[in-house]
Amino acid sequence: MDLILWRHAEAEDGFPDTARKLTKKGLDQANRMADWLRARLPKDTLVMVSPTERTQQTATALTPNFLTTAEIAPGASVSSILAVANWPDSKNTVVIVGHQPTLGDVASYLIPVIPSELSVKKGSVLWIRCEKKDNNVESVLHAVIYPEKV
Repeated sequence: MDLILWRHAEAEDGFPDTARKLTKKGLDQANRMADWLRARLPKDTLVMVSPTERTQQTATALTPNFLTTAEIAPGASVSSILAVANWPDSKNTVVIVGHQPTLGDVASYLIPVIPSELSVKKGSVLWIRCEKKDNNVESVLHAVIYPEKV
């Protein structure tokens, strides 16, 4: 199983938090990252998105076919993200479009050598692969991509 943690792109300041939209730079970040992902994701990839406006806009750059779920809204727990993704048992690649600090916390949980205060840059992707060997599950950091690098 592959789990892709995608932080929403740059958003406007404002209130309410859930209604904040992407800036022009954020739209560009989302489109650049979506192009990079689209070239690498299998066709049966599941995309799950927080209900906030900025995450919805980020995901839309990749596909109109995504599932909005409150379990990955701001303040979500590591366990809720992993449950929604069905980690490590999903047969599909799963993209989670969500928020900081939760995405950094998920990465730190799955790959303990990553510091717990990991900050995921806006618009960036952490690609984590689950490898099963001899009845053991190992989380492997497959890629870290920043929108400015694609």
